[in-house]
Amino acid sequence: MRMYDLIMKKRNGGVLTDQEIEYMVNGYVKGEIADYQMSAMLMAIWFKGMNDHEIGELTQVMARSGDMIDLSAIEGKKVDKHSTGGVGDKTTLVVVPIVAACGGKVAKMSGRGLGHTGGTVDKLEAIPGFRTELDRKEFFGIVNKLGLSVIGQSGNLAPADKKIYALRDVTATVDSIPLIASSIMSKKIAAGSDCILLDVKTGSGAFMKTLDDSIALARQMVAIGAHAGRNTVALITDMDIPLGHAIGNSMEVIESVETLKGHGPADLTEVCLQLASNMLFLVGKGTIEECRAMAEKSIQDGSAFEKFAAMVEAQGGDSSVLRDTDKFAKAPFSQEVLAPADGYIVKMNAEECGIASVVLGAGRETKDSAIDFSAGIMIHKKYGDMVKKGEKIAALYTSRQELLAPAAKKYLDAIVIGGQKPAAIPLVFARVEKDKVEKY
Repeated sequence: MRMYDLIMKKRNGGVLTDQEIEYMVNGYVKGEIADYQMSAMLMAIWFKGMNDHEIGELTQVMARSGDMIDLSAIEGKKVDKHSTGGVGDKTTLVVVPIVAACGGKVAKMSGRGLGHTGGTVDKLEAIPGFRTELDRKEFFGIVNKLGLSVIGQSGNLAPADKKIYALRDVTATVDSIPLIASSIMSKKIAAGSDCILLDVKTGSGAFMKTLDDSIALARQMVAIGAHAGRNTVALITDMDIPLGHAIGNSMEVIESVETLKGHGPADLTEVCLQLASNMLFLVGKGTIEECRAMAEKSIQDGSAFEKFAAMVEAQGGDSSVLRDTDKFAKAPFSQEVLAPADGYIVKMNAEECGIASVVLGAGRETKDSAIDFSAGIMIHKKYGDMVKKGEKIAALYTSRQELLAPAAKKYLDAIVIGGQKPAAIPLVFARVEKDKVEKY
């Protein structure tokens, strides 16, 4: 078998066999196949695509390239959640405690932020003392005891994906649905949960900018989950507008706490309840409607918040900052952003808002960049709100005063003010199951 022949086969629109996919991926991981040949194959896939079976097999081989985590030591059905990333997307901090409070088991491995999207691990590490690196025995023990634990991704989880993604990033082959789907799902399958809920973002702050592309990606990932024997459902949720009001690590933890206490922003609360309901449905806790009622009750009776606090304590964090969020370290410098005109906010480019938070130090421009946990943006006025010229529409926070002016400019560039109130944008556009798409 030669890589040259496989490249030509895919270039000409052929279908790769299971053996050919295994040879290609494992050979590349071992260094037996050169970067330039894998680059050619990735471009051939970008142009010619892959069928469902090819994508399923590619995902399985990538998943098997490193650790395959066995969660059988954790009692009951385990459910995982994955978001394709966004701005102000702190849903894991809310949804996982809700699911655990309602009897679900979540053993979750999360990532760090890069570019305009935030990372769950960075947000959790904004809590003083919180440990995101646990050995497997401790991780499993916490989930068995409390029903939840969130840690950083293992260094040897799907190493084929890590190596291939680095190549896609520099060869203009990132935006290929077969390659995106196999990248995401290889890590989810390797992580070992029985059920997977996918939160596929759509809009300006998402990787998939259109609803059709987001549904296509969701369908592909759900099909991969089925191929791997995992019960998988996807929700298509909005990321044209930042989720909630807070962008930035400590600020997003605080907003998550407020949401768990029943005082969160309406959009964040609604998306979290829908995600949690579907996760509980996947582990057999009832109908979607029954699971929604359970999720709402866990917020009302305080059990979801107490689960979050218990997880923080179990992982070495200081839960007192959750009970009194004024204890979080405050940024030394701040600036209000003022509306440049009267009217309605008719556009909020979520990606540009996220970049403004990165400018302030809340995110990473490279994988080695340091994070300023106190930096970020508090949004006062969102899409559809009426504003007066000179009115405060957002507040910026940072540890470096010289970053305020460029961040303010970037934020204002993300906002468009018009004369007429715009139409409302749905928070959840669709639900995708195997062979079924339900649009809302």
